Amino acid sequence: MTYKKLHKKASEFATRTEYLDHELQIMKPRRYRLNLPGRDFRFEWEDLVPALAGTIGIIAMYSSVMMAWADGLTQAWDHITLGKEFAIEVSRVEMLIPALLFVILASGFFNPRANLAGNHGPMIPLIASIALAGAHPLALAILIGIFGLLLSIFKGGSRLVNLTSKGVAGGLLIFLGFTGSLSQIKTIQSWGMGLESTAIETGSLGFLGLVILAVTVVLYSYLARIDKRWLAIPVCAIAALAVALVGGAGFDLQFTTEMGLPNLNPAYWWGSTEEGWMLGLPNTQHFIASLPFAILAVAMWSPDFLGHRIFQEMNYPKNSEKVLMDVDDTMTMCSFRQMVGTAVGGGNITSSWGTYMIPAAIAKRPIPAGAILLGLIVMAVAILGSPMDVAVWPPVRCIALLVGVFLPLIEAGVQMIKRSACAQAAGICIFAAMVTNPVLAWALAMFLDNNGLIGDKERAKKLSKIDKWVIPLSILTICVMAVLSVGMLKGTYGILAFL
Repeated sequence: MTYKKLHKKASEFATRTEYLDHELQIMKPRRYRLNLPGRDFRFEWEDLVPALAGTIGIIAMYSSVMMAWADGLTQAWDHITLGKEFAIEVSRVEMLIPALLFVILASGFFNPRANLAGNHGPMIPLIASIALAGAHPLALAILIGIFGLLLSIFKGGSRLVNLTSKGVAGGLLIFLGFTGSLSQIKTIQSWGMGLESTAIETGSLGFLGLVILAVTVVLYSYLARIDKRWLAIPVCAIAALAVALVGGAGFDLQFTTEMGLPNLNPAYWWGSTEEGWMLGLPNTQHFIASLPFAILAVAMWSPDFLGHRIFQEMNYPKNSEKVLMDVDDTMTMCSFRQMVGTAVGGGNITSSWGTYMIPAAIAKRPIPAGAILLGLIVMAVAILGSPMDVAVWPPVRCIALLVGVFLPLIEAGVQMIKRSACAQAAGICIFAAMVTNPVLAWALAMFLDNNGLIGDKERAKKLSKIDKWVIPLSILTICVMAVLSVGMLKGTYGILAFL
């Protein structure tokens, strides 16, 4: 029976939730074949929520990435001076071509089990170091794409997901959610305190950040209470915008991005050292400097993908396995998107799109319809320009990331560690992440857990020697080498410092 024949009207169900559950259970996505609205999936108004949430999140992420590249390259090279205008233009390039090819066409029509290729959030703090190490954005993208394709071809992504226990995954989600939440809270409080020196007639506005956070807590709690958390990003972001404007911070919101298309000629961005990135095409030295960061980025994909798939598993009903995101297909799309998006002039470091997947999973919606809407909205925003200025304003950006990504990560992590054995593995993972970093903590905890040294000993007895020793030890070795080479551990300087 096809989806079209099994589909029933929403009016035939007692509740909206039952209708959405039924939709998930009857869908049969066609892998790398054309999927059509009406025949293979339908648009529902719930699809607007992850589409809007993903748009707000990706604008915030893209702008952060491009500003980090601009600052890092300006420091690293004497002949380069890049600023906000450059960052916005590159962000708009990333929001047009990749959105059309890899969001609308790839995930929307040709492989609805591949989650959208978005942004690699954990890599953003490293971008300045990547630039200072002498890496080239295009060289980095090519290496990430090649490593990602190799991993997806040999089904390495799904294998690593299956080898990560609930305890290790839960600990990783809690750590990422907690550190991310603290970062956004600190940013919005700093923004509020900074308004004191710029407010003229309204007086001190240092309290505004605290008021916005308080309103966010009340709204998020209420939405959770009425089982509408999937509305968190648009509702809380709009509320934060309204509170900021009513509170007198409107003078801080500047509309500077004009309507139109960015320069879509790759030769402009990479053709010389006088235009675009001002770097020219990458050489051998650029690839060598980019290598450890590329390894690290791809090594962090599996735990990132795992976290997003877990949200689907937690919120989708039974017998809906056919619409769960496929880790290996997502890795394939991310790899191609990484190379193509950067080749046309972009600079994003790609991973699974969390600000889309998390709200979509909570709203009980599959990937395709929301992906198409998201792609269209993102392209429209890139052309209009001025909505980008609103989305990157601290009250909107920070609240969107806080309620759309980091708080749900904490909640999901806590739900996964109900058993004492899982809690033990989660505790070791969190501790290791605090001492080192999330990717190394994941690799170490997975190795210990799969050998029964922590966590569920009965689970370890069921694993083969390859799953217990070969794969975890190989991953741990690769992660340690990558982390040491880029100097991520305190007290180390990295191999690149001696070149």
